[in-house]
Amino acid sequence: MVKRKIVWSHRSKIKLFQILDFYAKRNKTVTYSKKLFKKFNKELAALLKQPEIGIKTTIDGVRGLIVDEFILFYEITTDKIIVHTVWDCRQNPNDLIIKNIT
Repeated sequence: MVKRKIVWSHRSKIKLFQILDFYAKRNKTVTYSKKLFKKFNKELAALLKQPEIGIKTTIDGVRGLIVDEFILFYEITTDKIIVHTVWDCRQNPNDLIIKNIT
């Protein structure tokens, strides 16, 4: 059995911070942001046991894990699970960039 680790891309870290910061400012407390971050991590931990539970996307090798009204887009490699971005499903889908394709 392959031991993988979760790796957040630069884009996903920025998106995650923006989401958590938005809720902290809107709610004037970090309580919900902490709860949401914990939920993301719990769901990502499940990926370590069953990495293919996410929904396939049109991008080769990229899957989406639905967490409440968010989707964590990730890719499975031999030794890691790379989170490419965190997407709030209430945003304009035309603005979605999952990863740079070269």
